[in-house]
Amino acid sequence: LQECILSGIMSVNGKKVLHMDRNSYYGGESASITPLEDLYKRFNLPGTPPESMGRGRDWNVDLIPKFLMANGQLVKMLLYTEVTRYLDFKVIEGSFVYKGGKIYKVPSTEAEALASSLMGLFEKRRFRKFLVYVANFDENDPRTFEGVDPKKTTMRDVYKKFDLGQDVIDFTGHALALYRTDDYLDQPCQETINRIKLYSESLARYGKSPYLYPLYGLGELPQGFARLSAIYGGTYMLNKPIEEIVIENGKVVGVKSEGEVARCKQLICDPSYVSDRVTKVGQVIRVICILSHPIKNTNDANSCQIIIPQNQVNRKSGV
Repeated sequence: LQECILSGIMSVNGKKVLHMDRNSYYGGESASITPLEDLYKRFNLPGTPPESMGRGRDWNVDLIPKFLMANGQLVKMLLYTEVTRYLDFKVIEGSFVYKGGKIYKVPSTEAEALASSLMGLFEKRRFRKFLVYVANFDENDPRTFEGVDPKKTTMRDVYKKFDLGQDVIDFTGHALALYRTDDYLDQPCQETINRIKLYSESLARYGKSPYLYPLYGLGELPQGFARLSAIYGGTYMLNKPIEEIVIENGKVVGVKSEGEVARCKQLICDPSYVSDRVTKVGQVIRVICILSHPIKNTNDANSCQIIIPQNQVNRKSGV
């Protein structure tokens, strides 16, 4: 996805772009697999999908599902480059958080917050004060800081200032600021406050939830930017095996594929193309579950996000 976005934006800005991909589809790991039969092949599953799953063509399964924040950087980029004309979006119907064995809707309006059983009555008032503070916070205007130094005060201290309890801290950090671990608690609060602000602003755009999703899966995004690149003279090659990255005097000068060398001034690629020059620093475990029923307590939402904060399941990071 990053490479497609960059090739699109560079083409628009007059650079000559050649985009090569060893796969037969756009987007690499950010692809949507369709039909369902291809998903079975991709993960070497025996047999074919059962008839109860309907037509294989009706499925788009994202390998790396990600939501777009309605007011986030990527949406601004899509609007700026007008890639939105190639895409249709839907709003995700709800965001849920796991607490004590049950899932609860993350309140998206003031009315929902007041009715939510995630917090007690007094906690709700304190949480509301905190949200008002975040909404008014402006890093360029010290009058909005209320004694907090955005570059020094930790988020832990900000929570203390508003007297918020552990459950509220859990869902604020993991479901609103979208952190995977609790490391952020001891870091300066500026980034966390800006993340919660982005969540609130995104929520204000469409009301139901702050998240958007391309109607036919995330694979639409790389294709949209690939099309943008092509309109501005970029060249795309799928099914193109990369044999060697040609280096002269310590500088990349080209890429060798099927015996030919394409010369370049600059090369952008994902780490799997240069495995000898990168070090592994972490690992993400992903599971694709296909369910035959709606998830309990989600009010039969057509689409939703469920966040499990780390403290709820004794892990070092959230799910």
